[in-house]
Amino acid sequence: MRVQLGRSFGWLWSAYAVSTYGTWIAFGAFPLIAVRVLHSPAFAVSLLEAAGLAVAAIVAFSLGPWVERRAKRPVMIAMDLIRFVAMASVPIAYVLGLLSYGQLLVVSVISGTAGIAFTAASGAYLKYLVRGDHLLVANGRFEGTSWAATAAGPPLGGALVGLLGPAITVMADALSYLLSALGVLRIRGGDVAAPRDRATRLRGADLLGGWRFIRRDRALRRLFLNSILVSGLIMATVPLLSVLLLGQYHFPAWQYGLAFGIPALGGFVGARLSVRLATRYGRHRVMTVSGWLRSLFPLGLAFVRPGIPGLLTVITVEGLLITCMGIFNPIYATERLQRTPADHTAHILSTWSAAGKLLQAALMVIWGVLATLTSPLAAITLSGVLLLATPLLLPQRIHVSAPEPAASAEDVRVA
Repeated sequence: MRVQLGRSFGWLWSAYAVSTYGTWIAFGAFPLIAVRVLHSPAFAVSLLEAAGLAVAAIVAFSLGPWVERRAKRPVMIAMDLIRFVAMASVPIAYVLGLLSYGQLLVVSVISGTAGIAFTAASGAYLKYLVRGDHLLVANGRFEGTSWAATAAGPPLGGALVGLLGPAITVMADALSYLLSALGVLRIRGGDVAAPRDRATRLRGADLLGGWRFIRRDRALRRLFLNSILVSGLIMATVPLLSVLLLGQYHFPAWQYGLAFGIPALGGFVGARLSVRLATRYGRHRVMTVSGWLRSLFPLGLAFVRPGIPGLLTVITVEGLLITCMGIFNPIYATERLQRTPADHTAHILSTWSAAGKLLQAALMVIWGVLATLTSPLAAITLSGVLLLATPLLLPQRIHVSAPEPAASAEDVRVA
C-alpha cells in the first residue's frame, strides 16, 4: 500500500525533483565552458571545482544559525531565486561576449552556498511536514528521484550541448531553480523556526553549535564521520576516473556517458527497496549491511582496463555501489533527522553539508597530487582500499535504537 504524505509534501517533492533534474542536465557544463570557451588550463578547471566547494562550505558554516531562526519556506524560495540569478548570469554573459573564468568561479561559490542553505532549510521543513514514522518513505522518494535524475540528466544535457552548446544547459539549470521556487511557494500550511532573541546578536560560538551537537551524540557523530569520509573518498576519484577513461583509455563520449548513466538506475532501484528491506529486516541491519557493501565495491575499479571489458567493469562496479547507496542513504537520512531536535535541525544539516563539501574539496586536491605522482589508477585503488575501513564508524545497534530527542513547545515556534 502506497503511503500518502499529503499535497504539501507533493509540492516539496516536485520542487526538489525539478531542481535536481536541472542540476544533472547541466552536469559538467562549467568545466566544458572553461575548457572550450575560455580555454582554461587543467589546473584552472580543477580549481574551479575544488575552490567552489571549499569557499561555499566555509561560508555556509555561518548560515546554520541564520537558517535555524527563520521560517523555512521563505529561506528555500530565496535560495532558489539566488541560484536562478547566479546561474542565469552565465549564459547572458556568454551571449554578450563578457563571460570570464572569474565569473564562473563566483557563480560556483554562490550557487554552492545557496544550495547548502536550501538543503538545511528543506531538511528542517521535511521533519516538520512529515510524521516521524513516514520519514523513511519520504527520504526514499527523494533518493529515488535523485538517482533517476542522475541517470537521465547527463545524456539529455549532452544532447543539448551537442545541439545548442553548453550555455543552454546552464540556462536550463537556472530555470529549474525558478520552477523550484514556484513549487515551494505553492505549499500551504504552517512553518517552523527556532525562537530568537532580538536583543542577542549572533556570536562566533554559535557557528559551531551544529558541530557541538553532532559531537555529543555518539551515533550521530559516527554517522557524520562515516558519511563525509565515504562521500569524500568516492568524489575524490571522479575526476581521476574521467582522466583514466577519456584520456588514457580513450573511451568515446557515448561510452563514458553509459558508464555513469546506467549504474544510476541501480540507485533508483535501491531507493525503492529501502523501505521494504528496512520493514522486513530492521533499519539497523539493512543500514549496516548496505554500508559495508558500499565500502567494498569501489575497490573493483582497480581492475578497469581499456575497451569493452573495462566499460563493463565500470558499469558493474558503479551499479553495485550505487544500488547499495540507494538503499543506505534514505535510512541514514531518516536516522539523522530523527536524532536531531527540531530547533537544531537546520543548523546541524548545514554543518554536515558544509563539512562534507570541504572534505571533498581537500581530498580532490590531495588525490589529484597522488595521481600526478603515481597514476590515476593507483590513486583510485588507494581510495578503494581506504574505503574498506569506513564501515567501522557505523553506529552500533544500542546507539541507533535510542529514542529521538524531543523539543519542547518553547523550543519551536510554528508560524
